[in-house]
Amino acid sequence: QVQLVESGGGLVQAGGSLRLSCVASGRTFSSYHMGWFRQAPGSEREFVARISFSGSTTYYAVSVKGRFTISRDNAKNTVYLQMNSLKPEDTAVYYCAAAQRWTTNENDYESWGQGTQVTASA
Repeated sequence: QVQLVESGGGLVQAGGSLRLSCVASGRTFSSYHMGWFRQAPGSEREFVARISFSGSTTYYAVSVKGRFTISRDNAKNTVYLQMNSLKPEDTAVYYCAAAQRWTTNENDYESWGQGTQVTASA
């Protein structure tokens, strides 16, 4: 497993941008597919985006497609989530996670970060 630490969250006005980072410890980061999930108050955690271990393939939830971009730098053991045109409904705690399966099912992700709060004010 890898240990994951997110950063980059904060408060931004609707329409603004944030970039989240997730740094992994361990030498096997490049063997994991990585995902971003989010959980709003009173809601279940939901899938946001995922990227293959090589970075060649990405997949997005419909709600964020065209606004968010997931990327990774395996040399830095880091995965990013660039969030543009933020909406109040994007407000949530955002988590990065690592999986050996190519999946959107959170139960298949074996390592999770502690989360970072993103708030988009109206």
